[in-house]
Formats: sequence, C-alpha cells, structure tokens
Amino acid sequence: MNALDFLYIPLAVLSAPFWARKKRGGWHERFGKIEPMLSERWGTSQKPVIILHAVSVGEVNALRALVPLLTDQATVVISTTTDTGLTRAQSIFSGTCEVVRYPLDCSWMVKRFLNTIKPDAVALVELEVWPNFVKACKTRSIPIGLINGRLSARSFKGYKKIRLFFKPTFARLDFACMQDDAYAQRVTAMGAKNVDVVGTMKWDAVKVFGPIPDPSEDAIGLAKELGLDFSKPIVIAGSTGPGEEALLDQSCPKDAQLVCAPRKPDRFNEPDEAIAGWTRRSTGEPRPNTRFLLDTIGELSTLYELADVVVIGRSFFDLHGSDPLEPAALGKPVLIGPENSDFTSQIDALLDADGIEVVGRQGLGDRIYALLSDPDRRSEMGDNARQCVARHQGASKAHADVLLKFAN
Repeated sequence: MNALDFLYIPLAVLSAPFWARKKRGGWHERFGKIEPMLSERWGTSQKPVIILHAVSVGEVNALRALVPLLTDQATVVISTTTDTGLTRAQSIFSGTCEVVRYPLDCSWMVKRFLNTIKPDAVALVELEVWPNFVKACKTRSIPIGLINGRLSARSFKGYKKIRLFFKPTFARLDFACMQDDAYAQRVTAMGAKNVDVVGTMKWDAVKVFGPIPDPSEDAIGLAKELGLDFSKPIVIAGSTGPGEEALLDQSCPKDAQLVCAPRKPDRFNEPDEAIAGWTRRSTGEPRPNTRFLLDTIGELSTLYELADVVVIGRSFFDLHGSDPLEPAALGKPVLIGPENSDFTSQIDALLDADGIEVVGRQGLGDRIYALLSDPDRRSEMGDNARQCVARHQGASKAHADVLLKFAN
C-alpha cells in the first residue's frame, strides 16, 4: 500500500451511501482479478499488447475505427469502467479483442491487473487519468498516454483546484493526443508535456454513405417490433436525460411518433412513471401508439435510420449534451439543446456547415413541427451534416500510428 491508498480507503467509506445506491457488477474484476474474463486465446499471440481504456459507451464507440487499424500488428485489450460500457465493448469487439474491466485505483488492484495483461502500451480514451495506474505504468516502463483527449472548460475548472495533486500524474504521460487546440492548452496547463492536436476519432466512428441509404433490415425489423407506423412522421430523441421525455412529449406533434431513448439504464422506468401510455421496447409487445420508449442497450444507432427528425438529449437541462455524430452521418436533420458544452467542437463544425440547429426548450416544438413540414429543409440539413462528417474523418489513423510506435 502507498499513501494514496490510505486516502482512497476513507474516501470510499464516506462515499459508500452514494455508490451503493447503484447496482454494479463485477466487483472481483474491479479489484483487479480479471483472469476469468480473458478468452482461451489470451496469451497465444506474439504481437505487442495495447490496452485501450474506455470508461463507458461513448468512449467505446469512439474506438470502432481505431481497433481494426491496430489488430493486424497488436493484441488489443479493451478495458471499461461501467456495466453499460462493458456490454457495448463486448458486443462490438469480443470477436477481435479481449474485453475486461478496468481496476479501481488502489495500488494492489492495479498491480494484479497489469501483472495479468502485461501491456506494451496503454491508451486512456479522452481523459481517465488515475494516479496509481499511471505511476505503476511508468514504474514498469510501459508507455501510457491520452488518445482522443479532451478536457472541457467545466472539467478544467475542477481540475485546476487540485492541480498540485494531479500535476505529477499528467507530467508522467508519454503522449497526449488531443482533439483540438483548446483541450491541448488545458491539458498542458495541468502538466502534460508531450501534447499534440490530432483531432477526434468520433468523426471516424460513424460511416458516411454516398446517397442516403434506405433503412436496413435490422431497422425495419426493430420498427415492426416496436409497432412504428411508416406512414407517420418519426422523431427519435437519443440519450435523453431527466425531464426531457416530458419536454419532448409536449413538444412533438401528437400525430407524429416519438421514440425516446434514455441515456442511462437506471432511468428506464422514469418516463413510464411520469407519462402514462409509453410503448416499451423491452416488453416485446408492439402496439399502435405515438409514444415509444427504447429501454434497451445498443439499438439506438439502428433506430436512427428510421428518423425524420432527430433530437439529441441531455442538452435541454444542465447535463452538457450528447454526441450528435451518428444521426448526422446518416443524413438526418438534427436538433440539439443549448446545454451542449461536452461536444463543442463537433457542434461548432456542424453549425458552420448548416448541418445542425441549436434550439431552446421554448422553441423546440416549433422547430420539430417546421422540419416535419419541410422535407426540402430536412434533406438540406442532412446532406450538409454528412459532408461535414466526411471532411473531418481521419484522426483514427493518426492515433494508430502513435500507439504502434510506442508499443513496438
């Protein structure tokens, strides 16, 4: 044990009433015992081992274009923190990568984890900088750094208050591949030394088609299983947060079909409790309706194919937004609320291209109605969005080059 461990223990005790309220699985793995999660093929390859640590679903999704660029030359291990992130990583990568849980940051848990994986390089997606883990990698001469790095103004404000504590950790990073200049300046101010602006891999995580494709068989099947009617307009609200389902219900025309997909599974029951009459995907019972709840994991991307209008959630109240790139790449007209500070660079680029609209709570209903009434405007926004996404792609290749250089 070290001094930091003695700090973590009382903090864990004091915060127990908070984290104990949420159901979390895999405690043995969180303590670093990940051997049962590894497949029979583990350890048979002679390639260098690269850990990509992605906290949750959003970070996992950002790796979709990067992983195929690495697997020919390296054994890739995806580690995640959340249950939803683990499920998503397993669904995307289990055929080509090992998928494990990331350990808690106590020194003996980190030691178990690293002893099992024996990585040649570690990449932390966006910003997941834990002092014991980073120090343990440096002690073992394992290159470690940030990929797709971001440090929002809100997070930077908090980090600055404890900068003296985190500065040695940031200084130990071997590389910091940041999404834009603002993020690079902030991480440099925190003590990082080897900082480059590489762009965001989230642009690469989505596929841009030429002509907008017809809905896939999976999307059509999902629509039938929900009970959606293709003769009526469909509004898809992705990654919604508290209060937004009620807002969307009020804002969406009653004769249009609204599908809300709450961002977190622990909220799946809230819309149904607040507003009677939702048709829930999890019941498997399609029925004619205009209000639907996608209370499953991993189906939102497919459902976006069916949308006439997409509304991005967690952006109308104080939750800082969600990622708009998937529906933008599909050529869908996208609306997002003004509370979107976690995705500023992507939204600014889409705004410059006239591929997205930012609208407040009061104007949301009018904009949904206007877009549903104007197919030409929907088509124009969708085309602009797809072209914008295509122009910004390519960061995954630059990240792969960095990781392979450090791993070999």
